[in-house]
Amino acid sequence: MFRVAVARSRPLLLPRAAAALSSFSPSSTAPYFPSRAATTAAAAAAAEAAADAAGKGAAAAAGAGAEAAAAAAAPPPPARRRWGLGLLKFGAFAAFTGAIGGVGYVTHAYSLSEVDQKTLEFRKKMTTPPHIEEDATELERFQALAISEAKKVPVAAIEFYLDLRNTIENHVTGFTEPTSDKLLPDLHPELKGAFTLVLDLNDTLVYSDWQRDRGWRTFKRPGVEAFVQHMAQYYEVVVYSDQQAMFVDPVVDRLDTKGYISYRLSRPATKYQDGKHYRDLSKLNRNPEHVLYISAHALESCLQPENCVSVKPWKLETEDTQLLDLIPFLEYLATARPLDVRTVLAAYQGHDIAEEFAKRAKKVERQKQEQQRKTLWRR
Repeated sequence: MFRVAVARSRPLLLPRAAAALSSFSPSSTAPYFPSRAATTAAAAAAAEAAADAAGKGAAAAAGAGAEAAAAAAAPPPPARRRWGLGLLKFGAFAAFTGAIGGVGYVTHAYSLSEVDQKTLEFRKKMTTPPHIEEDATELERFQALAISEAKKVPVAAIEFYLDLRNTIENHVTGFTEPTSDKLLPDLHPELKGAFTLVLDLNDTLVYSDWQRDRGWRTFKRPGVEAFVQHMAQYYEVVVYSDQQAMFVDPVVDRLDTKGYISYRLSRPATKYQDGKHYRDLSKLNRNPEHVLYISAHALESCLQPENCVSVKPWKLETEDTQLLDLIPFLEYLATARPLDVRTVLAAYQGHDIAEEFAKRAKKVERQKQEQQRKTLWRR
């Protein structure tokens, strides 16, 4: 305000100061000693200018005083109150988060239903209304209600944890579990009791290869079309791959132009576990006693090893006959119709099924021939 007052007073001082110094001649070489009259006039002019400036400065000071008074009249900002509320909210949030974290740490080894069951009695006990005597004082009633409300805090934390964990598990399940508990529709009544032949795709029926000059190409295994066509006479044929449908569908369309493959399943139908996509035969909606799974990576890709038939991976070998060699064994199963194919597969554990079956078939044939010879000799 003082600077404003001085700035406003300058235009008033300059003309009068110029009039007071008009008697000074710059051409005069004699030192300047103003006369008494000039000194009196200059003093009067300076006093008048000072009075004028003082009047305007007083007005400005009065305005500044009014502003200061208005600012002083306003209530001070509640800084301490804001800090107190902030700390209280932070403390409540930290306590609630810590309670949820503690519950999660203690219960991480249990399933959601087990946690719900184990905490049910505790939650009932903590939410039971307190018993207040009729002759209790107001302070005792207040204390009882306060304790009752405080007991609801851990209950709310547990229920929030259960809801949060349920949401997370449902979300995760959508990525790790098959899309349905029944991946295939119900078996047609006319095919009741038929066996299901599940075939892997990569390295089993086809082989995909990439080269820089041509990109990706997919090759059919020797004899795959004849194998699928022949097996469709005895089995319900299903392709079950861990690849995306955008890859599986075009390959199967070119592989099976006549529609011998009944169903095709892709990655959404697999179970994601330990960083791998597994085929879960229990979700096929078929009797597990009548299901066979043929794959070049059978034991590494299936959750039911007792239903698996392993073949050698195909890497573009032109003389490969793995699929065709399996036809006699698969025909035998389909015609013999054992009660449980898993017991038959267990008898070939540790052996190449096609080779071992051929050996056993020859042995059985020799035994039949010897039996016939003995019968003819007796006659």
